[in-house]
Amino acid sequence: MPYDDSVPPTRRARRPLVAAALAAACLLSAAGCGGGPDGGEAATASPRPAGGAPAPPTPSSSSSAAPPASSAAPPSGAASGPAEPTAAGKPPVRGPLTGRTVVIDPGHNPRNRDHTREIARQVDIGTGRKECDTTGTSTDAGYAEARFTLDVSHRLRALLEARGARVLLTQDDDRPFGPCVDERARIGNAAKADAVVSVHADGSAVGNRGFHVILPARVKGGAADTAGIVESSTDLGTRIAGHFVRSTGSAPSNYIGGNTGLDTRNDLGGLNLSKVPKVFVECGNMRDPQDAALLTSASWRQKAAHGLAEGISSFLKG
Repeated sequence: MPYDDSVPPTRRARRPLVAAALAAACLLSAAGCGGGPDGGEAATASPRPAGGAPAPPTPSSSSSAAPPASSAAPPSGAASGPAEPTAAGKPPVRGPLTGRTVVIDPGHNPRNRDHTREIARQVDIGTGRKECDTTGTSTDAGYAEARFTLDVSHRLRALLEARGARVLLTQDDDRPFGPCVDERARIGNAAKADAVVSVHADGSAVGNRGFHVILPARVKGGAADTAGIVESSTDLGTRIAGHFVRSTGSAPSNYIGGNTGLDTRNDLGGLNLSKVPKVFVECGNMRDPQDAALLTSASWRQKAAHGLAEGISSFLKG
């Protein structure tokens, strides 16, 4: 199917509350609610190349300009530290999130497909070893997850910066491959982020629809110790799930998460090695035609970014 990269104009709830929040939100949604496996470092349902060698951690950030018209070749080389004046000489926006740091982790890298040997290298995730990164999935028409994640991340960055947040990206199509999953976690840790959100889309079977948010399990081993972030990450994920329903009209996953839109995993290095609140968001299933129609729509991607921004803001202001 054709896809559209154009840009349209313009603490703390506990996990048991998510079902009620989602149910209430779904009454306002024409899509209704469904039920909850997936794609990403989170990929389990679709085959992906194994993962490579980490490059120096260089989180990307930019001014609060509107998202680019296309995520096929996003801008690179943006200066870090948006607390300083922007490249255009404009002072940073002050708003409800001023003083807060958010790291957005766009899943995969558009150039990973040209570096399959490098991303196949195993890295330590604390509880074991895993490939550095993967190429990600795509729609049947060839719209790559790596393009989707960058597009949504650019939109999300603009929304958060407009609220005063300092926003860093783990990658902005500005490096040959990666970063590896362990480095993605280190970037958020080094930034002392108040929240980290890893943006993905799944690659599951046709008929599997909806979004889900992946939460860190309680794990300890090697460099992994999530005891200090499980509760806060669950709060962050719960808030994102509720706002994602309201903003997009999409239902929680009908193939994972038991209708909650939440899934807990212990096999993702990006979560295991995080020392700050972090979740993964699988925005939909690229291999299902109905979900693919949403994921390839610029207007829906803006709604997805808005839902993420609302959830993050609720968490940071809670």
